[in-house]
Amino acid sequence: MAESTKPILEISELWVTFPAYRAEAIHALKGIDLRIDQGEFIGLVGESGSGKTTLARAVMGLVPEPGRVERGRVLFNGRDLSRLDDDARRAVLGRELAMVIANPRAELNPVIPVGRQISNVAYYHLGMRRAETDRLALNMLRAVRIPDPELSGGMAQRVAIAMALICSPKLVISDDATSGLDVTVQAQVLDLLQRMVGEKGAAALFITRDIAITAHFCSRIAIIYAGEIVELAETAAFFGRPAHPYSIMLLAAFSHSPALRARWTRVPSDGETATTGGCTFAPRCVRRQNRCVVEAPTLRHLTGGRRVRCHFPVESDTA
Repeated sequence: MAESTKPILEISELWVTFPAYRAEAIHALKGIDLRIDQGEFIGLVGESGSGKTTLARAVMGLVPEPGRVERGRVLFNGRDLSRLDDDARRAVLGRELAMVIANPRAELNPVIPVGRQISNVAYYHLGMRRAETDRLALNMLRAVRIPDPELSGGMAQRVAIAMALICSPKLVISDDATSGLDVTVQAQVLDLLQRMVGEKGAAALFITRDIAITAHFCSRIAIIYAGEIVELAETAAFFGRPAHPYSIMLLAAFSHSPALRARWTRVPSDGETATTGGCTFAPRCVRRQNRCVVEAPTLRHLTGGRRVRCHFPVESDTA
């Protein structure tokens, strides 16, 4: 990737914290650094609770209270979103920066036709006349191939994609948007999302728990664990030689080999947790050593442009 390329999104040292009752605050994100360039389709992969949705909400400026961005910066198209007032932020969200969520039927209004709901997005953000927005909404419904007024889960997700893309945003965030769909519908929706994002000349952050589907749709893969990016690589390099034990554990979970899954899975003993100052993955890591328990690793560079947060990455081993 050329460094001269202007990023659409640049996240620097982002920390998000949630207070805890009679306990230390919970750091949901810990020093996240991530850059997305125009045209990129980046996969963000991690288990439930790893910080994926918190990162999406932080980018949108929608961290739920009592959570807060403790420090760090989010630059969208060169602008610091944290410095925008509410009106300026609303002008950006939906028009230049859009999100597709996991449960669209919970977000759609059942008493308003979906065409009008899509039309409303363009009416608010683009300042077009109602007749023009209705015509644009109809074109978007045709583009996402809605053949029937009865909306299944897959059809509702297509409506959500149409709402997200009607204003031709520069960045689309898909937050586990296909997790509730069957495999066939999931593939159709992902193909549609990838095609339409490409046609709009946008970039995408594709958030998922399913590492396998990122191989077919993403140009780069970022693995997140306990609020930290632990591996970042081009898709071919990542699947050709994953370097972090957590990444290999996620891939092994899809293997048909019980021996491979057992080799890369460690269940922490009762009461075993990550030590303060140590690697957060150490209690679950099959390769941990004494250094991992007392010293937190930094995100280091490997060959091929890969980056990994591990003292002992899997470089020469055969996974």
